[in-house]
Amino acid sequence: MKNITLTIDGQKVTVPENFTVIKAAERLGIDIPALCYDPNLEIASACRLCLVEVEGSKKLQTSCSLKVKEGMVVYTESERVVNIRKEILQLILDNHPNDCLTCQKAGECLLQKYAYRYDVKFREHGGEKRLGLRDTSSPYILKDDSKCILCGKCVRTCNQIHDRAVLSFAQRGFETKIVADGDFSLEKSSCVSCNRCVTVCPVGALVDKRLIGKSRIWDGEVKTVKCKVCDYGCNFEVLYKNGKSVAVRAKSPSNGRPLCLKGRLTTELLYLDNPETPYKKEDGEFVEATWKEVLGLEDIFEKIIKIDDEK
Repeated sequence: MKNITLTIDGQKVTVPENFTVIKAAERLGIDIPALCYDPNLEIASACRLCLVEVEGSKKLQTSCSLKVKEGMVVYTESERVVNIRKEILQLILDNHPNDCLTCQKAGECLLQKYAYRYDVKFREHGGEKRLGLRDTSSPYILKDDSKCILCGKCVRTCNQIHDRAVLSFAQRGFETKIVADGDFSLEKSSCVSCNRCVTVCPVGALVDKRLIGKSRIWDGEVKTVKCKVCDYGCNFEVLYKNGKSVAVRAKSPSNGRPLCLKGRLTTELLYLDNPETPYKKEDGEFVEATWKEVLGLEDIFEKIIKIDDEK
């Protein structure tokens, strides 16, 4: 493949011709802010936060979708770019709950990170805010529409698995929201609680419910482990606090890894000191279950017991 040489913020870089500007910038260690971009997902260019200035172009362009060109000169932090980013961040914060101190996503939230980076703060205003509709029906995922920034990452990652495709956009304009199936609760929907959506959400709109209140990114240790349920070997993080393993959470499903609830629960059982009660869905409702039930081990256990008894 042909290579392209361009200049980003005064630094030259040579990359393959199919690279986008945001990927080329990564080669230089330049972090271009983006809320909707994910290298494992199709490009949406929805948040507009990754806008950059290209020499010779009158308009700013989204670096996540802009392909590199020979001799291109790009500015990622020009005065014009920074002012636009501040406006975008301010508009998002104006429609966002001011609860960073208690939000489970604090310390990992990209909106929080970029608002701090560009010195954009919450402000009082008389305009409307997104309704604080919280879906607490699932024991595995908390969905909070008031924090959703409509980046669409959850929709795109959910749709990557052909037999899932649970999440989608609904309504229009200010009423736009993310829904499960025909605007059902997560419990009533066909959601399989794989947590793909949680791993890609840049804010606290989708949170791992079994993690809430147990640990924050700054107050414990983290160990990455691989799931042992199937050949995909999905990555999980085991969170430790005060020397005890307190929670498990899924990592982003890169390289085609699908993520599944069975893998998540198996990892919990293997690594947690005191794993929580598991749940399974029956007739559209979550009910408490035994570990043998949720992991599909009942028949295996019965066969083992039978074999042992016959010896």
